[in-house]
Amino acid sequence: MVHALLLQPLPLRDSSRLLSISASNPKRGVAGPEQLSARLPQLLRRAAATAEDRQLRYHRCVSTTHAGPGGPAAPDVPEPSLAERARTLASLGRIGSLSTHSRKFPGFPFGSVMPYAADDLGRPVFFISTMAMHTQNLHQDSHASLLITQPDTSGDPLGAARVTLLGAVTEALAEEVRDLYLSRYENARYWQSYSDFAYYRMQVSGIYFIGGFGVMGWVSAEDYANAPPDPLAESAPGIIQHMNADHADALLRIARRSAGEDADEASMTAVDRLGFHLRLKSGDRVYGRRVAFLREVRNKDEARAVLIEMVRL
Repeated sequence: MVHALLLQPLPLRDSSRLLSISASNPKRGVAGPEQLSARLPQLLRRAAATAEDRQLRYHRCVSTTHAGPGGPAAPDVPEPSLAERARTLASLGRIGSLSTHSRKFPGFPFGSVMPYAADDLGRPVFFISTMAMHTQNLHQDSHASLLITQPDTSGDPLGAARVTLLGAVTEALAEEVRDLYLSRYENARYWQSYSDFAYYRMQVSGIYFIGGFGVMGWVSAEDYANAPPDPLAESAPGIIQHMNADHADALLRIARRSAGEDADEASMTAVDRLGFHLRLKSGDRVYGRRVAFLREVRNKDEARAVLIEMVRL
């Protein structure tokens, strides 16, 4: 509640009250309401900027874990950092939603389905035509965002992870990024000789990650660039699909034994080297829980072995 009050902009009625108080205290160096009226827009802009800065700091430091019937997950359950999870999702993705600033309708975002390939620093690389509207938008304003979503494996898209990358998108040297892009999109080879096509790359300056029914928050560009993708990144979709399709009863048993949750339904929504996330349903209530592996795993075979051990506990 205190944070909410701090982030409130200064109401106009309070600004008027400030004028009357200041005018009645000439010792503060204010000549009268005329001068204060002239300065009021500047004061309000400063107040708004201060409030915005407080809001950014608030979201960086406050946990936003969604609590289920039993409260939030235990804080000692190990999991990768938000930076690692964001890098993993970006490295796995193939297609995102690129938002540029519309040239035709100033002030409005323009969304485009966008194939991409992430380089060694997690920067998305695009191969686009100057005839495309998003490219024309970028030539006028290079600032853009790319939304990448985890393929929904549980039937609930809001239970899946997603990341938004923000940054400036500018043209990149073909010799630096061509092989990377073609390793993802072989068919793009046929467009290499077209003069209106060129490679572009986003210089990531901001990242916001949402882990489905887990934590969410901002990630710094430095942490994102330095974070390695998870070793289970490529095999995770197969593990999740297999567990949900063939071992739903095992997930319920693990939820009871390892997380203390006696749920009616359980499905796996994410998995990494340290553990996995469960989407649980108890009656009408749907919530998430993080469950730690018995030990860190490095590949799908080790993950399978640990899951079998956890079912037999």
